[in-house]
Amino acid sequence: MPFVPERRQRKRSPERRTLLRPFIWLSQHLQSALSSLGQLRRSPLATLMTAAVIGIALALPASLYVFARNLQQLSGTWQPTAALSLFLHLDVQQPQAERLAQRLLDKPDIQSVQLILPDQALESLKSDPAFAEAIAQLPENPLPIVIALAPAPRLADPESLEALADWLSSLPEVEFARLDTRWMQRFQGILALVERLVLLLAFALSGGVLLIIGNTIRLEIENRREEIEIMDLVGATPGFIRRPFLYIGIWYGLLGGGIAWVLIAFSLFLLQEPVAHLAQLYQMDFHLKGLEAKELGTLLGGSAGLGLLGSWLSVGRHLQTASTR
Repeated sequence: MPFVPERRQRKRSPERRTLLRPFIWLSQHLQSALSSLGQLRRSPLATLMTAAVIGIALALPASLYVFARNLQQLSGTWQPTAALSLFLHLDVQQPQAERLAQRLLDKPDIQSVQLILPDQALESLKSDPAFAEAIAQLPENPLPIVIALAPAPRLADPESLEALADWLSSLPEVEFARLDTRWMQRFQGILALVERLVLLLAFALSGGVLLIIGNTIRLEIENRREEIEIMDLVGATPGFIRRPFLYIGIWYGLLGGGIAWVLIAFSLFLLQEPVAHLAQLYQMDFHLKGLEAKELGTLLGGSAGLGLLGSWLSVGRHLQTASTR
């Protein structure tokens, strides 16, 4: 009887299995991602409605953030013209005031200096009907020489302007300095309020997105309960059962984030022309800016993260309930 050699089964070495493990893991996740996307495509209307609700919820805080950023951009175009007024002593004469104005103009913290003589100030008040009658009753001009200053653009914050005003008040020729920063403080207070509203609205609507995705995944689990039970009977791991539902949540989050971006871009497109026309009336060069690439990535990444978290909580609660039966 002829000798027939036995075929030896090839065994993969432990090193080869270690090298192939990442590729196997990636292929499994890619298969789950594509299959879950195909499942969403089989019911396009329901998928679109759920993603639209998520997109509207995400568009509200994102649009408020875009509004706050455009307000900051608008504030950068405003120049604090004559934000400081120095009222000199009554005994300071015009030559002495002109020398003081020249010294101040040489300072790097001061952009421009304007000398306002008493006669000029009095004529300006006479041209105002509210003061004309009172000015006519004065026997002499009681107004001092005033120096109107425009600080350098780098001194935009109220703290720097306050420090400059304190230094100017200490000059021997100056009786007192008046600093008008209330408009700046109010504007910065409005910006701080808007930023806080963005955070509060983002947290509140993020909770709403989690509930929407969690409820959607719960309904998906109920529709596939028999399939899940069969997988559990044949020994499927919890991670294998959980994986397709996690990717469904991620796809819902990405679709919702994309819809939110489209809504914001469309809104800015509708507002761009009237805003540009209004800026031209005020002789300003201002254009609305939308989400940049980094901010868009944050929106899409955050929406996908919310989808993952919502589906994880929903599937985890189902698996925990199933294990206690």
